[in-house]
Amino acid sequence: MQGPSWEPDEGTPRPLGVTWLEQEQAYNFAIHAGNARSVTLLMYLKDELRVPWHSVELDPLKNKSGPIWHCRVPISEAGDAEYYAYQVDGPVEGAALPWHAFDPEKILLDPYSRSVFFPECFNREAARSPGSNAGRAPLGRLDVCRCPFDWGNEPRIRHGSDLVIYEMHVRGFTRDPSSNVDPSNRGTFAGVVEKIPYLKELGVTAVELMPVFQFDPEDNNYWGYMPLNFFSPHHAYSSHHSSCEQHSQFREMVRELHAAKIEVILDVVYNHTCEGDHRGPTYSYRGIDNDVYYVASSDPASPYANFSGTGNTLDTSHPTVRSLIVDSLRYWAKEMHVDGFRFDLASVFSRDSEGNINLQQPPLFDQIASDPDLANVRLIAEPWDAAGLYQLGSSFPGQTWMQWNGRYRDTLQRFVRGDAGMLPDLMTRLYGSSDLFPDHPSQSYRPFQSINYVASHDGSTLYDLVSYNDKHNEANGQGNQDGPKEFSSNSGWEGDADASQSVRDLRKRQVKNFCCLLMLSAGTPMFRMGDEFMQTQGGNNNPYNQDNEASWLDWHRLESNQEVFRFFKQMIAFRKTHPSIGRSTFWRDDICWFGAEEPTVDMSAQSRVLAYYLRDSRSCGGDLYVMINGSKEARSFVIHPRDCDWQRVIDISLPSPLDIQCDTSNPVINQHAYRVNPRSVVVLQQSTPFRGDTQR
Repeated sequence: MQGPSWEPDEGTPRPLGVTWLEQEQAYNFAIHAGNARSVTLLMYLKDELRVPWHSVELDPLKNKSGPIWHCRVPISEAGDAEYYAYQVDGPVEGAALPWHAFDPEKILLDPYSRSVFFPECFNREAARSPGSNAGRAPLGRLDVCRCPFDWGNEPRIRHGSDLVIYEMHVRGFTRDPSSNVDPSNRGTFAGVVEKIPYLKELGVTAVELMPVFQFDPEDNNYWGYMPLNFFSPHHAYSSHHSSCEQHSQFREMVRELHAAKIEVILDVVYNHTCEGDHRGPTYSYRGIDNDVYYVASSDPASPYANFSGTGNTLDTSHPTVRSLIVDSLRYWAKEMHVDGFRFDLASVFSRDSEGNINLQQPPLFDQIASDPDLANVRLIAEPWDAAGLYQLGSSFPGQTWMQWNGRYRDTLQRFVRGDAGMLPDLMTRLYGSSDLFPDHPSQSYRPFQSINYVASHDGSTLYDLVSYNDKHNEANGQGNQDGPKEFSSNSGWEGDADASQSVRDLRKRQVKNFCCLLMLSAGTPMFRMGDEFMQTQGGNNNPYNQDNEASWLDWHRLESNQEVFRFFKQMIAFRKTHPSIGRSTFWRDDICWFGAEEPTVDMSAQSRVLAYYLRDSRSCGGDLYVMINGSKEARSFVIHPRDCDWQRVIDISLPSPLDIQCDTSNPVINQHAYRVNPRSVVVLQQSTPFRGDTQR
């Protein structure tokens, strides 16, 4: 259908960003800058980045529709231009609010740019000081809107009871030479592709990638939680930096992971940007429409509200920002075939333009929920923000979202460490955290909404949790940057140097305990890359800026810790063959709790023993009897029910490969009691069906 006759001259306000119109052989540009007085489009050649090849000063009487400025540039005018940017001045006469940061000399990146180019002379400091940063500013690429990609017969997948999430940093996963990937692919999307056979062997069914959105390469933030742009893959994660290759290599990674039946979840940051506070750089949002994009504080000395802990907070209650976020989600889901998103500091979405908490249907949650393109996308929240708002469980506004369960993390860390009084909470966490996700028809939460984890990027590795009492965050010149509060124990010796064999054996057992309890819990298990072979950060629990061996995965540890890797692999397989563990509903009457030798659980503060019988009511894996001894002494456990045959599947205290044997040749337990060694978990599987009555 042919558009209005004025469009070839004036352009259209939708879609935002740059669009290539094949039939017209022209680019359409559109940018939201409602408070701007003037907008100029700049187009650059490859070899001249200080002076634009072509510029268009937009006329507000014909190149502006509401708050959106737009124009159309035929290829005959654009010529060989490869990059573009804007200059914006204001405010416009009659602007409602005075909080602006316009600088007419600043070169500004389009928030909707699909790919970002950094000139050789790129300079963060030039964006922090007033005046021109021509030739030193990030630019949008023009050719990205003409990049074809063949998805082939790529399957779209969604796991259920077998969902096991593997948290991964794209660069850190293969950057170290020990990864044995092609040197040109180390630390890239292509490097992940080379390691897919490893992920399949391990058995994980989803990877959760730490931020892959383009971030500032001079921001000293290895983790990537300081986004510059919400549509562009980070340029350094591609082995070839051309615009099309950046997208193609990400898509190739997604396609190949899907072929291996592995979901792709992105850790996304929509609560702040890398522009920071008033001392930070002006790259894009601040110079385009500061009042629209950011939440203001009431302190003139620190004008940007800082609920993110990084200097600024995006105003996610503003319609323009909400549209930006939803458009970004839709782009990654539709165009890049991503299966889900984990939202960093998602509780920020509950704050309004003044920073106040609004729990009455915050509009962003409704907008995401009502978008048909996001209907089948997995949504995961980090349900808190940096200013103390904590919305874990039913208090989080996204009622059907999955959530990182920080209570699960704390409980498991404390119980395995040996803290007193943890049994009641441990039972609740194993059951699926129904205190947080109410098991009641009035709310009907599901156990899989709880993302269970013991360690994540934000803190110590699993091995370091059992190897260090103190934080060692001054290594590598980082300085004393505190990480999160943790409940660690060094197993009797601080660090690795000169640790005795008994200490090392205890650490290995404790890591297995963490893994075993995680995979036995109702809910969705997640663990961080390298925990399966006891990766260490040397006691550093906050290496956010450590782009070096401190954070890169050391694959030599896979070779030296094969026993632990085997245990992780077998535990994941065990969970998959027992879908009753990760069922979609709570265990309810299929669970019966016991003490060690007593028929009821000892709930006293000093008790550290617990057993339970889990009936497989769906006959798809077998009934289980789990015995947990968190004490320092061996305990005898009575097995319930007694009138059936049990096979031992797991005994963490036994040497490998006897510690876990997921096959039919397991030894049959003929006695009515089992001796569980200190700090161990034992799992029995029923070899003779039993369907007696149970009580919760």
